[in-house]
Amino acid sequence: MAAAGEVVTTPRDVECFDLACRSVLNKCSSDRMPFDFTINPYRGCELSCAYCYARYTHEFLDLSPGKDFERRIYAKRGAARVLAKELLSHDRARSIAIGTATDPYQPLERKLGLTRSILSVFAEASGLRLHVTTKSDLILRDLDVLERVARRNALDVSLTVTTLDSALARTLEPRAPTPEKRLGAVRALAEAGILVRVLVAPILPWITDARASLLAVLGAARMAGARGAYGQVLFLPDATRPSFFQWLGTAHPELVPRYRRILGRSNYVAPGVSRPIMDRFHALRRECWPDKAWEEEPAPPAATAGQLGLFGGLDPC
Repeated sequence: MAAAGEVVTTPRDVECFDLACRSVLNKCSSDRMPFDFTINPYRGCELSCAYCYARYTHEFLDLSPGKDFERRIYAKRGAARVLAKELLSHDRARSIAIGTATDPYQPLERKLGLTRSILSVFAEASGLRLHVTTKSDLILRDLDVLERVARRNALDVSLTVTTLDSALARTLEPRAPTPEKRLGAVRALAEAGILVRVLVAPILPWITDARASLLAVLGAARMAGARGAYGQVLFLPDATRPSFFQWLGTAHPELVPRYRRILGRSNYVAPGVSRPIMDRFHALRRECWPDKAWEEEPAPPAATAGQLGLFGGLDPC
């Protein structure tokens, strides 16, 4: 078990533990990722999405990737101070993504404010390229900090919207905000001048991959002010299979044999199924954003005080 501190009292059936962290910036070793470092303020996630690929991370804590991942959450308290110190020594930390594994705006964030404290550090830096991914409208609580971050850094946000079918979303992502609330967050961020896109992931074969389903999400995103969208067909690591197939067996039992066939022993859906889905997605995206707005990248504003200029009184030690 990793080192952990006191138990933090939380509502419902969730326990939160302090997780000691000597480092916040995680070097991204995959060439497929468009950023250099990642930050995940939490381990485990209350949103309980059946498809969450990050469930395997709880195995490193000698915990199950099933219920433990959803109910035993580890919070990196003091992450902002560690980050401030790391940024001073990481001259190459130019591109950073927040929320690549677990959601930085899961319900505990409302109480603990770890993501807000991390963003506050970035608000005093400059010249960075920052990306935030979430499926929660709680991000709007931090709109003031995001606006400060965007003044001195290249910032963009992705809101995950898998479907507009509220009933489906409620079983697939049981503790996540509704699709309507997420699109409302897209609209509010866009109106505030924040570059925001929608992430349509995972796309589920024979469930959310139909033209009408994809077009509904992309069209709603465009109407809400999103500057583009990205999509990905289901990625299913071994640690996630039990949770996903338990959901599938309840929601769509007739599809269980098909899914076992298209996944086989791979974490990825067979190309014969996934490629036509992504071709369809890309064609619909071109319809919704013929100006190729999804390719837009924010340019870092001219630095006013050096990359890590001031920290607003925060002691980086």
